[in-house]
Amino acid sequence: MKFYNTLTREKQEFIPIEPKKAKIYSCGPTVYQYAHIGNLRTYVFMDLLRRTLMRAGYSLTHVMNITDVGHLVSDGDDGEDKMEKSAREQKRTPQEIAAHYTEVFMRDIDLLSITHPEIIPRATDHIQEMIDFVVGLMEKGYAYETSDGIYFDIQKFEGYGKLSRLNLEEQQAGARVEVNDEKELREYKVEQLKFRRRQHGRGRKNGEGDEKEMKELEKLERQEKKEGKSKLDD
Repeated sequence: MKFYNTLTREKQEFIPIEPKKAKIYSCGPTVYQYAHIGNLRTYVFMDLLRRTLMRAGYSLTHVMNITDVGHLVSDGDDGEDKMEKSAREQKRTPQEIAAHYTEVFMRDIDLLSITHPEIIPRATDHIQEMIDFVVGLMEKGYAYETSDGIYFDIQKFEGYGKLSRLNLEEQQAGARVEVNDEKELREYKVEQLKFRRRQHGRGRKNGEGDEKEMKELEKLERQEKKEGKSKLDD
């Protein structure tokens, strides 16, 4: 059996980690409203994959999450939670909204004869694990905090964009979502100070470099080293 590998852009033989055991993760619904036929296409595809693997003799462990909190209405990481918005509009609690539309979704996939995944966790049952994971990223220097939230630092991920073959240098800030000045300022400072270091030989030869800029450089260096590997050494 072969699958298309998005990373290599080639079909490759499927070799599971454990013989004859296939493990799948797929995104489930955000249960704030009814699913339309276009939404349900995703689950038809997953069912086709499940049935193909089972017919080939594999045992399955398939996880599909139910998002019942934490899905914002905007792609720009802002706005209100879809669950809270739907609850307000329908004059119900978020818990009632989640319970109702989860039940409706399960009924819909049954009507389409879609087999159920083995594990169907709800996001609200794993809030503490999410918090612990984010705290761990921050402690290791892979995330940083602004006034509106915590963000993963993509400069710390060497392979970022590799799966989609994204050229980061060609990306335009603000093309998809509104620019966050706090995020932009952080990255701008790093790039500017890297340039100054190259131009002035780290600013420590023959007294070159503005004293204020060099103090800023050293301050940022200390901050970066506290978080992990210094971006200024890239």
